[in-house]
Parts: sequence; C-alpha cells; structure tokens
Amino acid sequence: MVVHLLPEVALHYLLAFARLGAICMLVPGIGETSVPTRVRLVFAFFLTLALHPVVTGLYPAGLSKSTPGMLTMLGGELIVGLFVGMVTRILLAGAQVAGATIATQLGLGFAMTVDPTQGQQGVIVGNFLSLAVVTLIFVTDLHLVAISAMASSFTLFPPGHWVPSGDFAETAVTLTAESFKVGLQVSAPFLAFGLVFNLGLGMLQKMMPQFQIYFAAMPLSIGLGLLVFGLVLTALLGVYLDHVRDGLMRLVGG
Repeated sequence: MVVHLLPEVALHYLLAFARLGAICMLVPGIGETSVPTRVRLVFAFFLTLALHPVVTGLYPAGLSKSTPGMLTMLGGELIVGLFVGMVTRILLAGAQVAGATIATQLGLGFAMTVDPTQGQQGVIVGNFLSLAVVTLIFVTDLHLVAISAMASSFTLFPPGHWVPSGDFAETAVTLTAESFKVGLQVSAPFLAFGLVFNLGLGMLQKMMPQFQIYFAAMPLSIGLGLLVFGLVLTALLGVYLDHVRDGLMRLVGG
C-alpha cells in the first residue's frame, strides 16, 4: 500500500466506526445499559474491521484534505448511526406497552422492578417480555438480520449525502405507531380477560352486597391472569418476533 493512502484509509475506517459505534450504543442486546461501554465499542471496532472493505468505496475521495468536509461527514455518520439504533430500539418498545397493559389487567401494575435493558424501573411483566424478546432474537438468529441491517445502512443512507431528516421523522413516527399497535394486539387477550372478570365481579357484588369482594378478587385476578399468560405466551412472543423481523427487514431493504 502506498504510504500517502494511509490517512484516507484511516479516515474511512473512522467514519464507518462512528456510524457503527453509534448503532451499537442503542441496538438491543449489545446496546443495553448493563453492557459496559468498552464492550460495545470493542464489538463496533471488530464489526467495522469486517465491513470496512465493503463500505470504504462508498466514501468520497479527498476527505483527508478538507477539515470542514471531515467534520461534516463525521456528524452525518453519527446522526445516521443514532437513527438506525433508535429504530431498532423502537421495535422493542411495544413489549413495555404490552407488559404495562397486561400488568394492569392482572392487578400487577404496582409490581415494579429495574428493567435491565433500560436501567430504569418498569412493570415486572414488561421487563419479562423485553428480556424474552431479546433472548429469542438471538435464539432465532434475528441478530444476523440486525447486523445485515447495519451493513445495508451504508447503501440506504450513502455517506456524503444530505441526511434525510423528513424520512427519518416519518419512519420514527410510523414505527412508533406500529410498535404501540402490536403492543395492544399482544395484550388483547388480557383486555378481554379484564373486561369479563371485572364485569363478573360487578354482578357478584350487586347480588351479594355484604360480601367483601376485594379480598377475593385480587388473588383470583392474579392467579387466573397468570394462568392465561402462561397459555398464550408462546403465541404472543411469536407475533412480536414477526413485528421485529418485519422492522429489521425494512432496514435491510427486503
């Protein structure tokens, strides 16, 4: 390799690392707050080594001779990386929506615990669903689709072009709405369960006013709700994984 080409190669690597590093800071699994920052950066470092020969030709030549051009390109790469990472994070946000709805219907809305994927408190059912979805992503090899989406981001959002802020906003709004919709679809059996259960309790209270319905309702609601949760869990996770797969395939371009 000619020595004067080394700065250009190093710059292309730095720009690719900026995009992939920003993605790895947010992407589910490797981008969780429980994963040390150094581990995420090391993963991004080796991922950039693997993708650098493929994406280096997409960067314009002569960047190393223009400092404003380098800084502008670096800022664009960081913005694109953060957007792609945010999209993958939005895909899993519906699990918390479903978990909060299910917990409310079961009477577990006040059962809070720390969400290891976000580093903040959340309902215990939502935390369970989030961990289950992340685990199944790796079990079903969907993480390979996520890595393919990272590589495809260089062709969907070519380096050196203007950042499509309008498309970014539209995609974010669309995926947020879809995640919310899927979260409600996943929790639909429990909405029906809560409606029938509370309607039955209301009728029982009218027929037996002297009966302290609250002391029997809470354990019965939790017990029956957990039974329903166990029966439909496999189907619910399958529906949510399809949602995640479809979202990732949009980034891949398939």
